Amino acid sequence: MSVAFTRWPDDLAARYRAAGYWNDQPMTEMLARQCRERPDAPAVLCGEREISYAVLDRRSDNLAAWLLARGVARHDTALVQLPNVAEFYIALFALFKIGAAPVNALFSHQKLELSAYARQIQPKLLIADRRHPLFGNDAMADELAAISPALSVRLFAHDELEAVLERDCGGLPDQAGPSAADEVAFFQLSGGSTGTPKLIPRTHNDYFYSVRRSAEICELGPHTRFLCALPAPHNFPLSSPGALGVFHAGGAVVLAPNPEALACFALVERHQVDIAALVPPAVALWLQAAPGREAQLKSLKLLQVGGASFAEATARQVPEVLGCKLQQVFGMAEGLVNYTRLDDGDDIVYGCQGRPMSDADEVKVVDEAGHPVPLGAPGMLATRGPYTFRGYYLAPEHNARVFDNEGFYYSGDVVVADERGYLRVVGRVKDQINRGGEKIAAEEIEHLLLQHPQVAQAALVAMPDAMLGEKSCAYVVAHEDGLKSVALRRFLREQGVADYKLPDRFELVDTLPLTHVGKIDKQALRGMLAAAAGA
Repeated sequence: MSVAFTRWPDDLAARYRAAGYWNDQPMTEMLARQCRERPDAPAVLCGEREISYAVLDRRSDNLAAWLLARGVARHDTALVQLPNVAEFYIALFALFKIGAAPVNALFSHQKLELSAYARQIQPKLLIADRRHPLFGNDAMADELAAISPALSVRLFAHDELEAVLERDCGGLPDQAGPSAADEVAFFQLSGGSTGTPKLIPRTHNDYFYSVRRSAEICELGPHTRFLCALPAPHNFPLSSPGALGVFHAGGAVVLAPNPEALACFALVERHQVDIAALVPPAVALWLQAAPGREAQLKSLKLLQVGGASFAEATARQVPEVLGCKLQQVFGMAEGLVNYTRLDDGDDIVYGCQGRPMSDADEVKVVDEAGHPVPLGAPGMLATRGPYTFRGYYLAPEHNARVFDNEGFYYSGDVVVADERGYLRVVGRVKDQINRGGEKIAAEEIEHLLLQHPQVAQAALVAMPDAMLGEKSCAYVVAHEDGLKSVALRRFLREQGVADYKLPDRFELVDTLPLTHVGKIDKQALRGMLAAAAGA
């Protein structure tokens, strides 16, 4: 029995096939094609290891055969948690080859998240790493087996996995094969910063199209050397165009354990990396570390920035300080991906988050009543298309809240659209602060604060207020000591900010807490405010 999920209506599915968006091929096709065309070319550069396409294919075959022999089969589910290592991609292709659908947990996820995933998908297989604190022994694996009685197969890196990958299986049996292209290939994690991420069923058809189109827009090819420094399972470094886009184009993925600037600079120089993907807080760190190290970065041609809105003042520093082009990426694990194009002018590249990548992306920007807002006015983003999902896994109540009766998904983003279809992200619906009935988009004030020459990072969050309901607190990281709240308030006034939008409180801090994927953790900031109020 296939994994249950919400499908596209038949008329839309037929339209996407007729237009060539869906080609009914599994994602294993990209690996098979590279093995035919360039088997000895490097696919993954991981530490001291260089893994060719032929080796990636053979080792994923070995793992797939081992899993089949232990009863893991098409339409089973798997829970995978690996760090940024080549084995992550080997495991992903192995599971694609046998049609088992994984959840790829971030390596920073802990018991709460892993238990929640196990409850939702009831996995038959666990692949984990003994270096993770939870899996130094079998206690956590036993807990997961208690949650999912189907969990009968366990495989650990730095234990048995390496031996399995080297054990030549002699080819996969005839009955092996991926799931149908319109079935669930894997579950992506939602990008929400609060609570346990919800699961997003992604099919071969919809995800493979997203990968192909992304690789085309970003002009990837066999020459590409892509630095993956964000968590490998995250949607941005996996498919926008990410590692899968690189594999589709025949390039090589260079793995870094994290975005730490100096270690990444060394990898850029060593492997002649020409494209990297970062979130805004990591870009800020790279900009601070780059002066004097320009020679290490001379191969870098393109820096993609996504995952959160990127302040224009910081964006304009990228070519000057890092010596490369900037491409803004605004996407979501649920589907819609927007890019600034490589030939866009500076006003677009620095001032917005791109436009939808597909002619078939349908986008509307609406008010709280669902009515379209005028061009240039902020509104809620709603979308549907050939690679935007139709429903979270086993979440009917939540789906009823975020989809309308036409199948448009409401992402929770507040955006401004122009006449060319370019979007500028100005906030989140849940990130709005309601100050006595006046709505404040947090990202609008954050962008203005980041234009102050002494401000490195900024985050605006709501704090409860007995009279107004909510007031605002701005957390600010300064480039150097001595910055005062009064100077920031004066600066915002000089920008013409309405009085009600001025932060009611400023907190100057050394660092801002980050989520698992490197976004500013506003839940933690609100928790800090609550703790201070309680004290």
